[in-house]
Amino acid sequence: MIASVFGGVHDFFHSATWDIIRTAGVAFLVLLWAATVYWVFKDARRRIAEPALVWLATLLGALPPFLGPLVYMLFRPPEYLEDVRERELEIRAIERRLGEQDERCTVCGATVAADYLVCPVCTTKLRQACTSCSRPLEPTWQVCPYCETPVSTEPVPLRPRTRRTTSSG
Repeated sequence: MIASVFGGVHDFFHSATWDIIRTAGVAFLVLLWAATVYWVFKDARRRIAEPALVWLATLLGALPPFLGPLVYMLFRPPEYLEDVRERELEIRAIERRLGEQDERCTVCGATVAADYLVCPVCTTKLRQACTSCSRPLEPTWQVCPYCETPVSTEPVPLRPRTRRTTSSG
């Protein structure tokens, strides 16, 4: 009885069916190995800028079959090159925005230039003018940087706004 069981197993492993199963299994493993090597190559191209390092990573992913991609995943760069470039562009844009001091009127919020004395939208007085050269002065300045005239500490009276009156006659 034992001989017949082992005889059946022996016959199966020496049959054409076993040859087909074995060949299909080996082909599947080779195809899976090639797919992992291709994945390592594609992923390395997206993460590594230097072409020689991309090929080295691919070689690392190919040589120890099925273990190479795992080792590559442990040591690969954490970000895609496109994400790094995008982040750098965003940082440059933020730095540029911070460098441009976009001044706004404190009353109406309109954009005003650094040399405006009065807001052109709501006519709020933004800065005092120098009594000598008429250039705009910042509130904290003690002397005019353009003509060296000392800044007076007393506030300059505002011009009265002219209101349109409707006459009934």
